[in-house]
Amino acid sequence: MAIRTPSSLAARRRLQYRNHRYLTGRNTIITLSINGTSYAVEVDPTTPLLWVIRDSVGLTGTKFGCGIARCGACTVHLNGSPIRSCVTPASAAVGQQITTIEGVNNGRPGLHPVQQAWIDEQVPQCGYCQSGQIMSAAALLERNSTPSDADIDLAMAGNICRCGAYPRIRKGIKRAAGAINALRDQAQADG
Repeated sequence: MAIRTPSSLAARRRLQYRNHRYLTGRNTIITLSINGTSYAVEVDPTTPLLWVIRDSVGLTGTKFGCGIARCGACTVHLNGSPIRSCVTPASAAVGQQITTIEGVNNGRPGLHPVQQAWIDEQVPQCGYCQSGQIMSAAALLERNSTPSDADIDLAMAGNICRCGAYPRIRKGIKRAAGAINALRDQAQADG
């Protein structure tokens, strides 16, 4: 019986990354802070953060898309800034605050305003890229709560939606911006 090898570049990269920790023999224990929880994991320090988050920690909301930081499906926040976890070595995140889609609402009850806007605007079609889209949108709105279309285009340029839901993504971001601004105004009025 012949051994089948993955034919697509993405499938080969996925296999390479998943087997990476078993092939190098350089595993060490590193501690990562993910969504406010500290995790001690035994991995090769060069293992992409994506696979540590998914395979070692068990948080599977962050997706693998391309393995070369081109599609944005693997977007997480590192100290509040969006990064591509498929090309970021786990060792680069030691001592940093990592936020995944599971922790985007910072432990507050309910959904993050971007998540709620995604539901209200029916943004997802297949949904695969949406965790990365939401993480990039949340980072944008943290920096700029009244983004223009150009601001949105620039912030979201690294996130590919194969279904072409870009108009709904823009509407979702604008709705979330309105909700975030309303929450800020209410908090200021409450003193």
